[in-house]
Amino acid sequence: MSLRFALNSTLRFWFSVLLLTWFLGLLGLGWLVQSFLVLFLILMLTPMLLFAGLQLWLRWKLVAAACPVCGFEFSSLNNTQTQCPACGEMLMVRDRQFHRLAPPGTIDVEAVEVVNPVIED
Repeated sequence: MSLRFALNSTLRFWFSVLLLTWFLGLLGLGWLVQSFLVLFLILMLTPMLLFAGLQLWLRWKLVAAACPVCGFEFSSLNNTQTQCPACGEMLMVRDRQFHRLAPPGTIDVEAVEVVNPVIED
């Protein structure tokens, strides 16, 4: 019973809208109906276009890579400075990669463990 009532009320609503549109057209106010339709279209399309534009911008600007110091993978915006959440190292995001920020003249070295052999006499 409630589905039938909902269907009847929906049909009544659209029939009333159609009748009102036809009546306004007869009175020469069709431009008013058209302006409401354009406004309705703009209000419906704007959020969809903004959402699609935001997704495109994020795909273009968001970089997901590993920290060059600790290897922790995280995301940041391209061409910005950021800090690694794992090791706290300041990084620069360039060319869709993370680069360590270091003062000029700093030389990065990698430590290697050397095992001391025991010599017996």
